[in-house]
Amino acid sequence: MNHPAFYDDAPAITLRDPLAEFLGAVEGGVLTYRYIDAVKAAGHSCPTVASAWLMTIRALAALYPDDMPERGAVRAEFRQTATSGVTGVIANIVTLITGATHDTGFKGLAGRFDRRGLLFFDAAVSGEIRFTRKDNGAAVEVSAHLEHAPGSPRTGELMAACLSGQANAEARREFGQLWQERVRAILIDHARDPRMIVVRPVDAA
Repeated sequence: MNHPAFYDDAPAITLRDPLAEFLGAVEGGVLTYRYIDAVKAAGHSCPTVASAWLMTIRALAALYPDDMPERGAVRAEFRQTATSGVTGVIANIVTLITGATHDTGFKGLAGRFDRRGLLFFDAAVSGEIRFTRKDNGAAVEVSAHLEHAPGSPRTGELMAACLSGQANAEARREFGQLWQERVRAILIDHARDPRMIVVRPVDAA
């Protein structure tokens, strides 16, 4: 697959999926997800997909500081409704990594491995998303602040020209390069920037 080289340099995440282990899908149930997996799932690469990727892996790192994160063992609650703005796009990436679904996921086997009832919208959370471990109730809220990685001033002008059909091949190519350059800045330059992805522990009730 021919894609920008920085996709391979973006932070990745390795976690364990007990269902994958149980069904013999991968040894030990250990799965590694990379940004290219999010691109394939979304069908595109943009600041929203990049922020969803970083928010999720940063949240899991905070929830599992000493252990490998467990897929299917985390609940995700969104402040926005499912159809609000880009919430649906972000939720798809959260589902990809965590396995959490609302009511469309795997129903489980003998009461185990159920992936439903783990994804909620229009929730009373202060961040963009709250992630909560099922086993011990530890929770964090995360938010993305993409203004810390602004795009080129030419991006809007070029996008308008491309969408109206007025852009030539060179302009379309430049637009794509500038668009992905902002994604690169988010994933590479600001991957660990605490201003970009804010992770806040939630006190236990």
